[in-house]
Amino acid sequence: MFLTVTTTGTPERPATDLGFLLHKHPDRAQAFSTSYGTAHVLYPEADTERCTAALLLEVDPVALVRRGKGKGRGGAPDAALAQYVNDRPYAASSLLAVALSGVFSSAMRGVCAARPELPDRALPLRVEVPALPARGGPGLVRRLFEPLGWTVTAEPVALDTRFPEWGDSRYVRLVLESEALTLAAALRHLYVLLPVLDDAKHYWVAPDEVDKLLRAGEGWLPGHPEQNLITSRYLSRRWSLTRQARERLELVRLAEADDTEVEEIDNAVAAEAETEERPTPLAVRRRDAIVAALQEAGAARVLDLGCGQGQLVQALLKDARFTEIVGLDVSMRALAIASRRLRLDRMGERQASRVTLRQGSLAYTDDGLKGYDAAVLSEVIEHVDLPRLPALEYAVFGAARPRTVLVTTPNVEYNVRWETLPAGHVRHGDHRFEWTREEFRTWAETVAARHGYDVRLAPVGPDDPEVGPPTQMAVFTLSTPNDTPGPKHTQDPKHTQAPDDTPAHKGTPAQTGTPNEKKEAEAA
Repeated sequence: MFLTVTTTGTPERPATDLGFLLHKHPDRAQAFSTSYGTAHVLYPEADTERCTAALLLEVDPVALVRRGKGKGRGGAPDAALAQYVNDRPYAASSLLAVALSGVFSSAMRGVCAARPELPDRALPLRVEVPALPARGGPGLVRRLFEPLGWTVTAEPVALDTRFPEWGDSRYVRLVLESEALTLAAALRHLYVLLPVLDDAKHYWVAPDEVDKLLRAGEGWLPGHPEQNLITSRYLSRRWSLTRQARERLELVRLAEADDTEVEEIDNAVAAEAETEERPTPLAVRRRDAIVAALQEAGAARVLDLGCGQGQLVQALLKDARFTEIVGLDVSMRALAIASRRLRLDRMGERQASRVTLRQGSLAYTDDGLKGYDAAVLSEVIEHVDLPRLPALEYAVFGAARPRTVLVTTPNVEYNVRWETLPAGHVRHGDHRFEWTREEFRTWAETVAARHGYDVRLAPVGPDDPEVGPPTQMAVFTLSTPNDTPGPKHTQDPKHTQAPDDTPAHKGTPAQTGTPNEKKEAEAA
């Protein structure tokens, strides 16, 4: 990964002043350790008339995988080979942006103790990035940089020069030139816009990224015509963070228009006036109910089956009594998001030893799921076609046989209380069915009797006297020892059929799996 910054000068204002601004002496090559490799700063040329500083980021793909433990974008879980063969060592990305902020932090802040007059001086600048991923093409590159005062050259890189008919790749060779910008402004532009053009980050985007964006965007982002795209991509399309950033940027814009301070505008409502409590989201109540039930069961080793984006795994990690947590999901994309949410690439060794994310399908038995204290299927069964539900039942209750199993699922009777949900519709487009309280009770009691469990049902969320709670939870407890011969009706899950007593949602026919689901299951 390579980037150069070049300036020109005169005997009165030598180009080598660039070394003072960057706090890196032109006569020396220096190396700096980063989380994902080594950053080198060197000067290919340095004299009075012309000076070029180069940042070479040497990324170690193996170290990147090991630090990411094979998970998250840092570990590239989409394919085993892609963990080691990818564009990260060569194409500018958030890795390079982080290196810029680390190696040239004083220059980005506009600080130069040796020559305090230099940071505010506009310089003739030329920035070159040989390989820049540009999701949006050269046109987007120009829309991002030209409003900031840059003359932009973005040359598409061919997929293969020997086969021009293949067209261009998603990479461009970028050259930026300006006579009116300070070095600090130029570095801040690059820090924000390199990952925006790549449209991805190698680390989990936390709330503090909003502050980083606003600091780097001070003076130019509030009035940028592509502000919405920049904030959305920089914050990895996390809507809550994007909205927060846009609200704060709008306050800055209004303050600048009125020539006043942000605090004077943002005073319409005093902080102590916000006394109304917001209702706790149902997803949070559901996680709290699950954690409480696991604590009551005394579980230490827990399976989160169908873990999705890792919200429950994250909640369990906060409680030290859960010593081993396994998140299982058929979707590699969901596991990648979960890894970023948990910040596995930054997690300490002791904490990381408590959690494992792995791909797997509940349509098949898995010896690796045996021997755990508890298993959780939170909002999972309704995503399974009814004819395939017995296979899931056998894999969990018949083969894995944890001491405790928690199952949550929507209560279809409560749907009439959702004002935005059209009559007769399920809550999510991927739900194959949604059960009434009686249907869920019948299924739970049948499963418990078939596999030697006791079961009790509990409401989650406000328990409406007419239609019940929005979520219903079944708590299964093993009533026979694990070394018993097994369930009363052992079947080969590949040949199971829906039993006659399996309830079905009225008016909702069983569907066959989508092509993507079939591919994921076959791959698992």
